[in-house]
Amino acid sequence: MTLALYAVSSLAVTYFLFHAQHGARGLEARGAIRESLREMETELATLTAERKSWEQRLALVRDDSIDRDLLEESTRANLGRTHKNDVVIMGR
Repeated sequence: MTLALYAVSSLAVTYFLFHAQHGARGLEARGAIRESLREMETELATLTAERKSWEQRLALVRDDSIDRDLLEESTRANLGRTHKNDVVIMGR
């Protein structure tokens, strides 16, 4: 009887230890979640920097006086025009 009690309790402990390590909320899953969190934080930092860059460019256009260089750059890109003094390098 005592041996059966030890066997059942050791099986129960083994079951819970196995799932504590390999289960859906176990230690391995915790490491995977931390890794995905690091990737998301890196992506967030990249997107935040990109947003600040866009906000700076929009601030130049929103003011009472529009930045002429930015206006010229955007019109040339949209219209595909060049200035007579520009050097155009043709690629393949």
